[in-house]
Amino acid sequence: MAYRLRWKRRRLLWRSFRKRRQLSAVIDRTAAIRPGAILAFSTVRNEAIRLPFFLDHHRKLGVDHFLIVDNDSTDGTREYLAKQSDVSLWRTPHSYRLSRFGVDWLTWLQMRHGHDHWCLTVDADEILIYPFHNTRPLSALTNWLDQQGKVSFGALMLDMYPKGRLSAQTYMAGDDPRQILQWFDSGNYLIQRHEVLNNLWIQGGPRARLFFDRNPVRAPTMGKVPLIKWNRRYAYVSSAHSALPRRLNHVYDTAGGEFASGILLHTKFLHMIAEKSEEEKQRREHFENSSLYEAYYDSLAGDPDLWCDRSTRYRGWRHLEALGLMSRGTWL
Repeated sequence: MAYRLRWKRRRLLWRSFRKRRQLSAVIDRTAAIRPGAILAFSTVRNEAIRLPFFLDHHRKLGVDHFLIVDNDSTDGTREYLAKQSDVSLWRTPHSYRLSRFGVDWLTWLQMRHGHDHWCLTVDADEILIYPFHNTRPLSALTNWLDQQGKVSFGALMLDMYPKGRLSAQTYMAGDDPRQILQWFDSGNYLIQRHEVLNNLWIQGGPRARLFFDRNPVRAPTMGKVPLIKWNRRYAYVSSAHSALPRRLNHVYDTAGGEFASGILLHTKFLHMIAEKSEEEKQRREHFENSSLYEAYYDSLAGDPDLWCDRSTRYRGWRHLEALGLMSRGTWL
C-alpha cells in the first residue's frame, strides 16, 4: 500500500508539473514572500462579490500572501485581484474539472512557492475559523503546531444558510456573510475513516438532509485538511479533503482524546446561488459525474428554504466547540 501511494503521489506531482503551462501570470508578487510567511491558495471564477470579505477576513487572521488562480472570470474578479498588493494572480481558460477541480494548478504553485511555508488552501466561499481566532493570530496556531511536531490541521466544512428562501436577503460585497447565513445543522453528521488515505469521511448538513436524502452516500464530504506545513513533495488528492503522504490526514485522535481542529464556514448559500447553480449545471465542471447532481442544481435554482425546526443558530466558535464540531484540543 505504501508503495502504491508513493507512486500515486509522484504521478500527481508530475501531472501538476505538466499543467503549469496552462497558467499565465497576471501579476506575480511572490518575490515579496518572506521566510515564515503564511500563504493562502485558491482557485476562483466569478467571485468578485465574495472576495472583499474573503481577503479581509483571512488577512485579519494573519495570511501574509494570497496565490490565486482565476479560471477565466467575466465579472471583474481578475481586475479586482490584480489591484491587491498582497495577491499574486494567474489566469487560465482551461477545464476546471480536468485540472482535478483546480488542484493541479494549485499544487504547482505550492511546489513552486509554498515549500516550508504554512499553506492554507480554501475556496472563496469558505471562511476559516479556529479556537481563539478572534484573539490569536494564525501564526500563534502554526507556531503551536510546530512545537507539537504537527504539520497539518483539520477542519469541518460547515454549511451555513439563512432562514427563508435563499434569495430573500441580498448580499453586498464586503459584508460579513454570517449576517445573512446565521443557521447550520448541528447534529446530522456521519463520520468514517477512509481505509486507504486515513482521512475522515464526513457527510451531513443541509445538503445531505435535503438534496441527497435518498442516496446519502453521494452527499458531499465535509472533512478537510486546509492548513499544511507544505513540502514540495506533498500533494492533495481530492480538493483539500485528503493529501499525500497520508500522515497529513491524521488530524484526529484515535485514543479517546481530541486534536485541535477548526471550521470552514461554507457561505455557498447566498442569494447568488440560483444563478450560479444554473451556470454550473450547464458548464458541467464541478463534479466527475455531473448527471448525478442535476437534481441538486435544479433544487438550488428553485430557491429553496434550507431552514428546519432542528436548525441551530450560529453563536461563534465557543458554541461550535460545545457542540463537538471543533476542538481546542490541548491548545489552551
